[in-house]
Amino acid sequence: MRINAIITAGGTSSRFGNTNKLLEKINGKEVIRYTVDAFLGANVDKIIICANVAIMEELEKIFYSGKLKVESGKLNNSQLSTFNFQPDIEIIKGGATRQESVYNGLKHSECNYVLIHDGARPMITTDLINQAIEMVKEKKALTVATKTIDTIKEVVDGKIIKTIDRSKLYNTQTPQAFEYDLIKEAHEKLKELNFTDDAGMLEALGVDVYILNGSYKNIKITTKNDIDIAKIYLEQN
Repeated sequence: MRINAIITAGGTSSRFGNTNKLLEKINGKEVIRYTVDAFLGANVDKIIICANVAIMEELEKIFYSGKLKVESGKLNNSQLSTFNFQPDIEIIKGGATRQESVYNGLKHSECNYVLIHDGARPMITTDLINQAIEMVKEKKALTVATKTIDTIKEVVDGKIIKTIDRSKLYNTQTPQAFEYDLIKEAHEKLKELNFTDDAGMLEALGVDVYILNGSYKNIKITTKNDIDIAKIYLEQN
């Protein structure tokens, strides 16, 4: 049985500032390293990082630990290049959208089960990753999520229309875990559309997706303020 992980790192960090948030350092260590290290400690066979071309060389410096193999020729920022580093890490070019990046990863990731995780969620723990691995073997499709604790209002043109019952609401996080053939087929069927998460693709096809209770600390870094929050959480760990 083979279990792989896809880490999305293809964004431009437009809301973060002039630097890519994945390369921002917290206590001397890049955000992306915290994320990947959690998966290196988990029961996965291979990690595929789907990266923005602009940071591929930096990722090489961070994760390179053996002879670099460039499959598509001499490196430059305009060509699609694949890097093989240590046996369990591969860096490939991401896509123009998250969905496209994940699909690129799936094409490099034939396995039995696959986990898909945002590179900008460095507070993920190895324990939660392993829980997802064990659960997906039974459920075939799941997402880590936390129960919504805020009161949610539906608003139109600045006016509250109604208050939504939060007892059934969850905030979606990652990793999301799937039977490989199931999620790859979903991507192929829905490739002309644009989904913001992979569980939503299966939902659209009528496939059952289950919840694995996550942690409120597992935030996604989007702005500089999130770095300050992440630093507190990571220091606690």
